[in-house]
Amino acid sequence: MDIRSLKMYLHLCDSLHFAKTAEQSHVSPSTLSRALQRLEEEVGSKLFERDNRSVTMTHAGIEFKRFAEHTLSEWTQLRSRIDPSQQILRGNLNLYCSVTATYSHLPALLDRFRREHPHVDINLHTGDPANAVNQIQKNRADIAIIALPEVFPSSLHFTPIDKVPISVIAPTIQCQVQQWVNQSQIDWAKLPYIVPDHGPGRKRIDLWFKQMGIKPNIYAQVSGQEAIVSMVALGCGVGISPEAVLLNSPVRDRIQTLSSPVAIPPFELGCCCKEKRTNDPIISAFLAII
Repeated sequence: MDIRSLKMYLHLCDSLHFAKTAEQSHVSPSTLSRALQRLEEEVGSKLFERDNRSVTMTHAGIEFKRFAEHTLSEWTQLRSRIDPSQQILRGNLNLYCSVTATYSHLPALLDRFRREHPHVDINLHTGDPANAVNQIQKNRADIAIIALPEVFPSSLHFTPIDKVPISVIAPTIQCQVQQWVNQSQIDWAKLPYIVPDHGPGRKRIDLWFKQMGIKPNIYAQVSGQEAIVSMVALGCGVGISPEAVLLNSPVRDRIQTLSSPVAIPPFELGCCCKEKRTNDPIISAFLAII
């Protein structure tokens, strides 16, 4: 087993996507497949189940992932002991993101980063993603996970991670709102709405109101997408929320999605930092693993 194959294997465990891992590892998909085949031959068991639509880890694959992570960690520490003068990143990285992002996107990023740079300490702060740009501009965070706003400051840098679909959501519990949305023809102007008080989410729903041609009945303005989902689940109104928030919400079984009469563009999710700091060794290393 060689170190490079273990690194590609761990990346594949995170991405579960052969093409993405091959691209990020700067190898062809066939090279990646051969490396995985050699690992499976050495382990003596299949590590992944593949079909035309998905890639999943086997039980052996999960066990081998722990071994690979431990082996790479020991390898990094060994190199440090043998040659203390080599360039090993040390220091602190301050991250800011929403609570949902700590479940949906951050774990895979941190897994890769900590395998490559175990001596960097991570400080994580959570809050309303609408405040993320402000956190960067005021130097309260080095990197923030944000939904790309329509107007993005030229002094900042954005590295995309994912596109997050947005859904119209309503309660499933017995309430007046549930009765209204279950009618064959929904009177969208009549519904009460839970909306963000500011940020990209507010701009997106204001645009939706405009395209729908309605003057909204706003029941509440709240901070954070998680609060919108919670208030909708309580039967207070209807909202528009990223699907990642719904999937990771403890009240998702109390939520239904509605078909929107007009298309809602997805959020472009990514990492944001100050442009002038992209060459900072720790920030550069984190952006490189995306």
